[in-house]
Amino acid sequence: MRVSFRINGDPVMVDVEPRLHLADCLRDVLGLTGTHLGCEHGACGACTVLVDGKVTRSCLMLAVMCDARSIATLEGLRDDPTVVVLRKHFHENHGLQCGFCTPGMLIMARDILARLTAPDAATVRHELSGQVCRCTGYTGIVKAIVAAGQELATRAQSTSPARASAGRAALKQQPEGLGGLPQG
Repeated sequence: MRVSFRINGDPVMVDVEPRLHLADCLRDVLGLTGTHLGCEHGACGACTVLVDGKVTRSCLMLAVMCDARSIATLEGLRDDPTVVVLRKHFHENHGLQCGFCTPGMLIMARDILARLTAPDAATVRHELSGQVCRCTGYTGIVKAIVAAGQELATRAQSTSPARASAGRAALKQQPEGLGGLPQG
């Protein structure tokens, strides 16, 4: 079945089996290996991507469901201002170890910071409840997200209130309460 969508801003047309999951399409067909597969049940978050700007588990979504949609993987968010700040803080706070969960964690962290201004550690832990890391114990990850949120909030305060508000509105990716489950 032929499917057309935008991947990281670029138009793509691929022929896929109707049963092929988006994660497998991204990795095996398109060679975008930043999206990882862990549980293949939507429970671990390693396969987290953005579909039409919403956090989505790509192991639960079929590639054919993405026809005429926009998909962003971590590769496509390389220069995203929030992701740049998050990467810095993940490094400084030892928020990664083996790196397997990192792409999904960064995408989810970006979503958290788009919805919540400077969240505290308890809020970050709650928001990360659908992301699994088997190496770090989450301490470094939580510290990194809190520190990134504080840095972004400080930057926003130093800009004009109208610009800061517009920037937060542009980053907002999904309404609260969707829990990172696939939208379709």
